[in-house]
Amino acid sequence: MKTILLIEDDAILRENTTELLELSDYKVINAPNGAIGLAMAKKQLPDIVVCDIMMPELDGYGVLKGLSTENSTKHIPFIFLSAKTERTDVRKGMDLGADDYITKPFTEDELISAIESRLAKTEILKEIQSKNGEANEDTESIRTLNDLKNFLDDNGETLYFKEGDTVYKEGEHSNMIYLIRNGVIKCHKLDEQGKELTTALHNEDELFGYTSFIQNMPYQETATAIKPTEVIGVSKIQLKEVLHQNQSLTLELIQLLSDDLSMVKQQLVQMAYSSVNKKTAATILKFAEKINRKPHEAIKISRYDLASVAGIATETLIRTLSSFKKQGLIDIEGRSIKILDLNQLQEMT
Repeated sequence: MKTILLIEDDAILRENTTELLELSDYKVINAPNGAIGLAMAKKQLPDIVVCDIMMPELDGYGVLKGLSTENSTKHIPFIFLSAKTERTDVRKGMDLGADDYITKPFTEDELISAIESRLAKTEILKEIQSKNGEANEDTESIRTLNDLKNFLDDNGETLYFKEGDTVYKEGEHSNMIYLIRNGVIKCHKLDEQGKELTTALHNEDELFGYTSFIQNMPYQETATAIKPTEVIGVSKIQLKEVLHQNQSLTLELIQLLSDDLSMVKQQLVQMAYSSVNKKTAATILKFAEKINRKPHEAIKISRYDLASVAGIATETLIRTLSSFKKQGLIDIEGRSIKILDLNQLQEMT
């Protein structure tokens, strides 16, 4: 029977969650705050820790830091359980080494599924290590996609691009993989008629440039900064070594490629079947999310880029934007577009 350490200062939630986990055949030990929880983890070495963030005496971040400094506890799977849902809060927890992040309120299935997944992953990693021996000291802790991003932060080359600068061109050798620290990158290519098709938009904390993780094949698209952007690049030689020693990370990158392919397929279907209004509304919302994630703030983007992503002629897009403005859905000033009626735009999509 696996042992779960539950650290939660809300007594009712702690009792209810303990009962839920015990009914799922787990042994549960619990603590009312971070300080007690950290001491219990070091003494009893549970199989997994489920921990709240906002707690008295020592918060969840402090618990995770404390566990990560001890050889006996640094590899215990750790799941944050919190009402904090901002992207910065999530990334902070994951940067510290958390394996997952569940937001309150949560369902029984969400919690059990996360626990089962992390426990299974730990068992698989142990089996892999026992077969292949200990991993290289520099890369043994790179188990997840978030670990890889931290690896790039520590070992990659920082590059800066102004609006309109090219990161790489279609046909060039794909010798680097990139992570965006801040800014937005547009990936695009030309069709047989010379018309530009935007294949993806990437913003902060996203990877791009992975035409192939290990093979020496050219980039299949061009990447351009559409606002001042800072990226971190790492050579595929370094990445190949990391992937060779971390099979679980390879699986996550395969899933990333699969998700990207699915997104491109959806874009192609939308281009083929959606109305002009629907495509324009969806594209405005997509840019608003990618550039600043605050829809009611103005976004500065060229009509050409909007038309390219929407898959419609620039002239058609301009006419549609004018119609949206007359309807009171957006406001236009120069290159800036401000969403005035978010709900109506969302209903169009």
